[in-house]
Amino acid sequence: MKITVIGGTGLIGSRVVTQLRGSGAEVVSAARATGVNSYTGEGLEEALDGADVVVDVSNSSYTDEAAAREFFYASTLNLLTYGAAAGVGHHVALSVVGTDRLARAEGGYFQAKDAQERLIVESGRPYSLVHATQFFEFIRNIIDNASRGGIIRLADTRIQPMAADDVAAAVVEVALASPVNSTVEYGGPEIFDLADLATRELRFRRDEREVVADALGTYFGAWLGPDDLLPDPDARIAATRFHEWQVNSNTISPLSIS
Repeated sequence: MKITVIGGTGLIGSRVVTQLRGSGAEVVSAARATGVNSYTGEGLEEALDGADVVVDVSNSSYTDEAAAREFFYASTLNLLTYGAAAGVGHHVALSVVGTDRLARAEGGYFQAKDAQERLIVESGRPYSLVHATQFFEFIRNIIDNASRGGIIRLADTRIQPMAADDVAAAVVEVALASPVNSTVEYGGPEIFDLADLATRELRFRRDEREVVADALGTYFGAWLGPDDLLPDPDARIAATRFHEWQVNSNTISPLSIS
């Protein structure tokens, strides 16, 4: 099986490439660093030549809707078009648990992700959408985004995060299977109040900044209900717990998805 990974040098993509190669698959790591640009189409024809599966774990560096929507629309349309021409039989895309809810909550980035998903679903191509909860590795970004004058004001919501290694394992599991033409959800093994999780991370790093759960706070521009970041009850659950990841975050450990 030949699999092309778009965004193959990033946080998730590099892990997906490693795990796929460990499974025995032939893997093409496609990113701007390797001469492939899904946004412009540069190098896509060669990267997708002979591929059975394309895995899109690329991401936009923009959080505003207009720029993010432009990136995801152009990139996804290119992947679908070049993929169809190459005879790719399975389009796998990584997205976020609750994308539709977050889009309705006026989160510009999530509106762009929702549009990306709809483009894939309506394309008529065989696909699988992998919805993952927030990464442990992303918690510092959440904290920094909510930091104002030395106080961290976070949305008063709950979160069920997972390790990047486990996110990659989820993507690999779906990529090696047949298209489901639907969404598969994955979440971490623990549910936290977002403010409590942020506090744990800060204190673990000996950072004494104050964390406040703000009923008027937003999550990257989205107004959240208490459970909008949580997966459905039937989501597949990853093994790595938060404290385990904190202690071993500089190592790559075996993965388990149930």
